[in-house]
Amino acid sequence: MRIHEGSQGGRDGALRRRYHLLLLVAFFIASCAAPDTRHQIVISTREQKLAVLDRGNLMTIYPVSTSKFGLGDWPGSRYTPLGQLEIARKIGDNAPPGAVFKDRRRTGEIVLPDSPGRDPIVTRILWLRGLEAQNTNAEERLIGMPASYGCIRMRSSDIIKLYDVVGVGAAVSIVDTSLASAIPGFVTPGTLAIR
Repeated sequence: MRIHEGSQGGRDGALRRRYHLLLLVAFFIASCAAPDTRHQIVISTREQKLAVLDRGNLMTIYPVSTSKFGLGDWPGSRYTPLGQLEIARKIGDNAPPGAVFKDRRRTGEIVLPDSPGRDPIVTRILWLRGLEAQNTNAEERLIGMPASYGCIRMRSSDIIKLYDVVGVGAAVSIVDTSLASAIPGFVTPGTLAIR
């Protein structure tokens, strides 16, 4: 009987080692994915707008909300950091609109937009990594005005669209100027460009 148990344990151990090896290989392959150098995001805290560029060409503009506490970056400040960042992780593949996240994991709860007394992170997360000394602490209902606790808020329908376009490694610039000042050749939609 002991020999049988020992061989069963050996087989289970081999299966576990294979499983761990497969996980390691999958992680390695995922980490080798090329960064998104095609897309760029520019966020104007002054205008509370986010512009998406594809190879330098404007694709679309979304309304956003930055921190109601102001601009800056230090641990616990809840400010929105300025400067150059990049998308470090995308969290929420295929989550339904309104899916609640806590500690970057789905809770199973789904909330409706503008649910009273609630301020959860919902639908998708584009986790940012600061690339400058001034924003190294950056990690990520009143759209169109400063209202968040440090993150950049978007409507659920808008973040789903953005999430599906940009990839990990995409450049993100958060500026305290207008989009027209931050994006070379930018023309405000609805205006006539004279060259």
